[in-house]
Amino acid sequence: MGKKGRHFILVGLLIALVLGTLLGTMRGASMHDATKAHDAVASAAAERRSFDYEVLAPARLDYEKEKLQQDTLIKAGFDERILAESEIELTIARARIEDAESTSDKYKEIEAEARKAYEPHSGWYSAYSIIKFSGKLFLNLLNMLVIPLVAVSIMTGILSLGDIRHVGRTGLRTITYYLITTAIAVCIGIILVNIIGPGTGMEESSTIAGRVRGKEAVGILDTILRVFVNTESPGKGAFPKNIIAAMGEMNVLGVITFSLIFGAALTTVGEKGRVVVNFIVGLNEVILKMVHWVLLLLPIGVFGLIVSRLAEVGGGTAVWVELSRLAWYSITVVAALGIHAVIVIPLILFIFAKKNPLHYLKNLAPALLTAFSTASSSATLPTTIECVEKRGGVSRRSASFVLPIGATINMDGTALYEAVAVIFIAQVYGVPMDMTMLIIIFLTATLAAIGAAGIPEAGLVTMVVVLNATGLPLEGIALLLSIDWLLDRCRTTVNVWGDAAGAAVIDRYEKDGKYEVA
Repeated sequence: MGKKGRHFILVGLLIALVLGTLLGTMRGASMHDATKAHDAVASAAAERRSFDYEVLAPARLDYEKEKLQQDTLIKAGFDERILAESEIELTIARARIEDAESTSDKYKEIEAEARKAYEPHSGWYSAYSIIKFSGKLFLNLLNMLVIPLVAVSIMTGILSLGDIRHVGRTGLRTITYYLITTAIAVCIGIILVNIIGPGTGMEESSTIAGRVRGKEAVGILDTILRVFVNTESPGKGAFPKNIIAAMGEMNVLGVITFSLIFGAALTTVGEKGRVVVNFIVGLNEVILKMVHWVLLLLPIGVFGLIVSRLAEVGGGTAVWVELSRLAWYSITVVAALGIHAVIVIPLILFIFAKKNPLHYLKNLAPALLTAFSTASSSATLPTTIECVEKRGGVSRRSASFVLPIGATINMDGTALYEAVAVIFIAQVYGVPMDMTMLIIIFLTATLAAIGAAGIPEAGLVTMVVVLNATGLPLEGIALLLSIDWLLDRCRTTVNVWGDAAGAAVIDRYEKDGKYEVA
């Protein structure tokens, strides 16, 4: 993609973000009401059809049977007593039909009223449906490319390293970097939440979040072990039983493991593997071209995702109500993420990668805006690789090796968020946090965030892990669910920013080691 194309996408992204936010804020409530009205029509129609099928139709069938039986008795010349009994049964069946028809008419009236109430909202529902479709289409296109992009990028990165020993060294550097930055992020979160104390004096919630039920027994050891081998499904875990199932279940960690082993083995085959090497290199170029095509839809996709999400929560007013209710908590999370994103990561870029942080941030803008819109590091991966390599000046070897791993295990923002959230819950419930508890939170938040990729409902389960480790009530999660969708976008953006910084740092040290890109 040329320079003009990249500038077009960036400008389009900014316009889409502004327009999407304005439309979602100002008209999100109208779209929200329209979806509720449409759902009411669908629900009323479903209830009416269900009643007609389960009650009215059988009542009519019973009446027809009784009528047929009476006609048969009359023709056979049975006595009046038997005919009278048959008439009674027929009368009862007729009464059932009348009752059922009366109830069915009431359901029809309810449906008609729902349709009448929906008519003024039909325009907004159509607009919402089209806008949501554009966002979902873009997100599906991104997700469609994630698995092939991860697999081929990892293999290409390993092949470009050449000697198998370089793979181990680069991998060790990558994982070490991610562990250190994640630990720093958790420390920032712990310090800031203790200074601000957002949960102090807040009324505790008695609502139990149903989504955490069944996960109460999940511990940190179970979580870590399930990252590597998950017996729930052949496609889960870092070492899945079935790599095809892993691809089907979007298990990026399992695909990375397979790709690392496959690529490493391919470097040892020699001339016999040359055909496979050429195929993988060519396939990588094809997938990157597909990524370029999808990125042309980036502004439309971002607009659709932003508007539809704001409409789902009820527009700008509803968002403001939730922000106000959890204001200090939201401020704490955003401030901690801001410190890590604006101070820590730029310092790492400047000191270790020898790059201008502001210039690198500008080059990463499309990826960061995509991360905020999709709330998914994996879905953002195609955009991240494109920006880091084409705009950020990082070699293809480092970008294709480091970024897929980072999108899976590097969760700076998530780990920081978990630490802040757990201590906030402790403050709400009046549970004191001593140094031992803080150390437990530090360790579990760091490890659980890294292991989140191999677990269903990753953020929720890792939160349960940290709460269990500290003995805090799981009901506290209910306090956070209403605003979590928005903060999730912020922490995902920080995750992607950390991934991109890691690629630049590793690339600099690889170049200093004089390992040229193949």
